[in-house]
Amino acid sequence: MKKLETIIHIHTPPKHVWDVLMDFDSYPEWNPFVRSIKGSGAEGENITITVQPPGKKGMDFTPLVLKSTELTEFRWKGKLFIKGLFDGEHYFVLKELPNGSTALYHGEIFSGLLIPFCKSMLDDVKSGFEHMNIALKERCEQRPAI
Repeated sequence: MKKLETIIHIHTPPKHVWDVLMDFDSYPEWNPFVRSIKGSGAEGENITITVQPPGKKGMDFTPLVLKSTELTEFRWKGKLFIKGLFDGEHYFVLKELPNGSTALYHGEIFSGLLIPFCKSMLDDVKSGFEHMNIALKERCEQRPAI
């Protein structure tokens, strides 16, 4: 098992961060890592995701949404080919800070037989998380909440 986690502070309330994060249609405009999400994002439903780590080829997944708690958490779990080979539970957790801004915890818990052999790929994924976090922060802070 391997856990990757990133944290970024976004100077806007969680409601605004949540709204941007859940606006899947706008991902191609700003998101350098998760290039697209198709589906409603409702718990118990599958979504189709295209991820593209910096400088790499894109990959499509069809994970199951495990949790979609408004303003707080969005989480899905997917697999590569078959369950147990290379599985990932991806999450976004939003925490309101005392000043009204947001701490975003963005990460993934990986498990499966191939994990010990995927260090380079996991490094690329972490870099993708960091690029996405910065782009999300910029989008949220440049576009005022409605």
